Amino acid sequence: MTIFRLYVKKLFDGQNFIDHQVLTITDGKITAFDNNISDVDDVLDGLVVPGFIDLQVNGGGGALFNDSPSLTNIKTIMAAHAKFGTTAMLPTLITDKISVMQQAAKAMAEAMAEKTPGIIGIHFEGPHLSVAKKGAHIEEHIRAISPQEWQVLERKDIGQILVTLAPETVNVDDIARMVSLGIKVCLGHTNADFNTAQKALEAGADGFTHLYNAMSAIQGREPGVTGCALLNDQASCGLIVDGHHVNYESCKLALKTKPAGTIFLVTDAMPPVGTSDVEFTLVAKKVRLENGKLTSTTGELAGSVLNMAQAVANTHLGLRLPLDEALRMASKYPANYIKQSDIRGSLTIDSQADFVELNDNYTVKSTWISGQAIYRK
Repeated sequence: MTIFRLYVKKLFDGQNFIDHQVLTITDGKITAFDNNISDVDDVLDGLVVPGFIDLQVNGGGGALFNDSPSLTNIKTIMAAHAKFGTTAMLPTLITDKISVMQQAAKAMAEAMAEKTPGIIGIHFEGPHLSVAKKGAHIEEHIRAISPQEWQVLERKDIGQILVTLAPETVNVDDIARMVSLGIKVCLGHTNADFNTAQKALEAGADGFTHLYNAMSAIQGREPGVTGCALLNDQASCGLIVDGHHVNYESCKLALKTKPAGTIFLVTDAMPPVGTSDVEFTLVAKKVRLENGKLTSTTGELAGSVLNMAQAVANTHLGLRLPLDEALRMASKYPANYIKQSDIRGSLTIDSQADFVELNDNYTVKSTWISGQAIYRK
C-alpha cells in the first residue's frame, strides 16, 4: 500500500473552491481530506482542479494516430497532451483502411493491458460517414459497415469505444447493436435530415461530434442534425472552442440552448500540439498551420492545435462562462458522458487522483494521474 499526503493551497473539487486542503492518496485514489498541513509529502501552490478528459485526440507531440497506430504513438500523444492538463483521453482514428483500424485496436489493447496512464479507450471517427460532409476525411476510405469492422467493434480489450458515424449511412439496427455492446455512438460528418438523426437517437445514439462542424445546419424548413443536437436535452455534444471551428457567439447559443452538463470540451488535436511543427500529412493530404488554424491543401479545416488548458481558458475568458463551469466542461461532463464519473471528473473520496495544477493564467504547472506527477514545469 502506497500512501501519499499532498497539501493543496487552492482546490476546485468539481463543485466548490476550497482553500488549504490535504489530500491523502492511497494506491492512486483519494481516500481522505483534512487540514493538517504539518505532515505532508508535497505542496502545490497553484489551483488544483480535476484532470481534463479529452474524447477526441488525433495526435500530438509530432505523432498522428493514423500514421502509426502503435503503443509508442499512443504514449507520445498522451505525453504531449499531459503537459496541457489532459489526464484521460480517447486517441482518435479518423477514416482509414480496415487494416489501420485493426492495427489501432491492437495498439489500444496493448495500452489497456499495460494500464498506460491516461489511456481509457479509443474513438473511431468514421469510416461510416457522409461523403458530402467528409471534411478532411479521405473519400476513398468512407464505406458501409462490414463484418470486418464488427470484429473490431466487438472487442472487449480496447477500453471505452466511441464511434462517430453518419446516420444516413448506418441503419438504426446497427446503431442499436453498437449501443448494446457498450459503445458510445455520436453523430457526425453527416448530411442527414432532422428525422434521420432523431431516429438514430431513438436507436441509442446519444452524442454529437464537434457540434456545428461537418453536420447539416439549421434552416427554416429543416432543422438538420445541428437542430437535432440542440433540441435533444439528453444528448451530449463535443465542442471545439478554438475560435476557428465555431464562432464564439454560436458557442454561446449552444450553451444557452442545451442543459448544463450536456456540452463538453474536445480538442480534435493534431500532431503539432506540443511542438513547433507547422506542417504534417493527414492520411494523404498536406496540412499547414497558419495563425493558429490547420487547413488542408484542399481547403478544409483539418483538426486543431488546441489543447485542453487553452480550451478551458477560451471558454472562461472568451465565452464568459464562470471558471467552475468551464472546468466542469473539461472534466466532469465528459466523464459523465462516458459513464466514468464514479472514478474521474471530480476530486472526491474514492475517485482516482487525476488532477491538474494551474497557474493564474490557466496554464499548467503540473499534471497528475493516479497520484503520480507525470508532468511538472
